[in-house]
Amino acid sequence: MFGFRNKADGAYVICGLGNPGREYENTRHNMGFRTVEGIARRFGVEVRKNKFNANIADIKHSGKRVILAKPLTYMNNSGDCVWKVAGFYRVELERLIVVYDDVDLPVGALRVRQFGGPGTHNGMKSITERLGSDRFPRIRVGIGKPPDFFDLSKYVLSGFSDTEKPAIEEAIMAAAKAALDIVEFGVEKAMNLNNQQKNRKSTQPE
Repeated sequence: MFGFRNKADGAYVICGLGNPGREYENTRHNMGFRTVEGIARRFGVEVRKNKFNANIADIKHSGKRVILAKPLTYMNNSGDCVWKVAGFYRVELERLIVVYDDVDLPVGALRVRQFGGPGTHNGMKSITERLGSDRFPRIRVGIGKPPDFFDLSKYVLSGFSDTEKPAIEEAIMAAAKAALDIVEFGVEKAMNLNNQQKNRKSTQPE
C-alpha cells in the first residue's frame, strides 16, 4: 500500500470505530472507541491529539510504534480518516488493525480476522472503499442482533441493558488484548489466542 524500504521499521495503527460526542459514548456502535480508550488507559496516555480528523495517541508495545486512532468523521465516513492516518504513517495494510461492533455476533463475543468484506457495517464499507482493499486485520465485537422489526440504525445507537453490560466490559478488555496480540505476535497467532473461546451466549431475550 504505502510501503517501507524496511518493513521492520513500520508503525502499526489500531483504529477503533465509533461516533464522537458524549451522546454516543456508551452506545453499541462505539465498541471500537471504547477498545482504543482501554488500550490507552493501560499505557497511561489519552487519545486526545487532534490530527488527520481523528483523536490519536502514540505508544510503544513490544518495541513497536503503535498509533491509536479514533476517527472524528462519524461512522459513515471513517474511511476518510483511516486513509489519511495510514498514509501519513506509511502503514502497510497488515499493520492496520480496525476494531468495530458487529450485529452478527452475540453480545460480548469476539472474533479476530485477517481480512474480509465489510458486511453491513457502514464504517467498514467506508474504509474498504477508501483504501481500495479489505486486506487488513480486524477485531469484531459482538453487540447482538436487534429485536424483530427494530430499526438497525436506531439499535446500534442504543445503549446496553444492565444484563448485557458485564459481557460488553469483558469483550472490550478482550478486544484490547487481541489488538496488542496482533502487534506483538502477528494476526495468525492472535487469531489462535483469541478465537478459541466459544461465543458467549447472548444476553438478549430469545
